[in-house]
Amino acid sequence: MDFVLLGTGAGVPAKARNVTAIALQLLEERGTVWLFDCGEATQHQILKTAVKPRKIEKIFITHLHGDHIFGLPGLLSSRSFQGGVEKLTVYGPKGIDAYITTSLQVSGTHLKYPLEIIEIEEGIVFEDEQFTVIALSLDHGIYSVGYRIVEKDRPGSLLVDQLLQEGVKPGPLFKALKNGEMVRLDDGRVLNGKDYLGDPQKGRIITVLGDTRVCSNALILAESADFLVHEATFSAEETEMASAYFHSTTVQAAETAMKAGAKQLILTHISSRYTLEDSERLKEESKAIFANTIMAEDLMAIKIPLYVEE
Repeated sequence: MDFVLLGTGAGVPAKARNVTAIALQLLEERGTVWLFDCGEATQHQILKTAVKPRKIEKIFITHLHGDHIFGLPGLLSSRSFQGGVEKLTVYGPKGIDAYITTSLQVSGTHLKYPLEIIEIEEGIVFEDEQFTVIALSLDHGIYSVGYRIVEKDRPGSLLVDQLLQEGVKPGPLFKALKNGEMVRLDDGRVLNGKDYLGDPQKGRIITVLGDTRVCSNALILAESADFLVHEATFSAEETEMASAYFHSTTVQAAETAMKAGAKQLILTHISSRYTLEDSERLKEESKAIFANTIMAEDLMAIKIPLYVEE
């Protein structure tokens, strides 16, 4: 599991930062990619990475401001030309269906894959045997949500040394035992795979917030998160401006991470008023409150390990 930060800027594209889009690659977990927001030129950014549009399974939109959705029609269209045939589901606030449907109809775009558009409400918006995705509203100028992605606990590791000591040879039997199945050995012994697994591995929690001022739902979504992606549109001294424009500062993002007990904080959605040279200062403002701060940069890849240290 890893992040690829396709766009880390706010409002308008800048030379150093494109507008918002984040890919969460779940290649080992399910062989797919989830996209969070899709600002203008997201597909151009993807071309500079190893992300494959045909692998994008789900797109989660936080809100309908242009810097978060203007890249959708182009990406959805190009996915057809790039061999995408699997179903794609877009989740987002009310209005996302009309925006996508109108864009595709007016442009005469015909997709070669099934497209499902789900206008979400607060609560669980998706769940399967691997993940639960929860959305809650935030505090922004228009309806904006944050997403909490909870990976369900994974089975423990196979106790290989114990099996080798008992004379079990690596191969198909190991795979069956890893899956918790019952297997019969050539000598007649019957082994229960559940007896040869270590303790379950706790699932990871990823929180991706849309644009927001400080609010209680951000804390709920970020509680004990392994990674919290939080907008930091403004620097610490611009608190009044951040509030007026329904955004957060670097320090406010850090305080949310600290209060929520998150392990890692990624600052993104940086105003175009700040240059790359300002990035270190902005990061240090956050680190003074929350040490485990990462300043997002376009095309940065961040590995999400199986176990995230505090």
